[in-house]
Amino acid sequence: MKLQQLPIGARFEYEGQVFTKTGPMTASAEKGGQRIIPRYATLTPLDGAPSEGGRSKVGQVDLLKVQAAFSSFHETCRELVDESAWPALEVARREFFAALK
Repeated sequence: MKLQQLPIGARFEYEGQVFTKTGPMTASAEKGGQRIIPRYATLTPLDGAPSEGGRSKVGQVDLLKVQAAFSSFHETCRELVDESAWPALEVARREFFAALK
């Protein structure tokens, strides 16, 4: 398995060490320190194989909570911006929710 197939927070073994993915190409060693993991590296996932779509359940959030939080954020934005910006804000809101599907 390659690093880009693992979600942030996933644990894996590489070159005999245990790491946790912290970024697109970085990981934190269990014994301390950061390391860049090459794209060509073959890793052994430790938290189980990723689920369908190449994602594991590590780091996933509830969709309804995301939608509610964003709706609250959107309402606050409407209060802060000029009324002339509301149409653009509404387009951005629709695009955000469409991206969640």
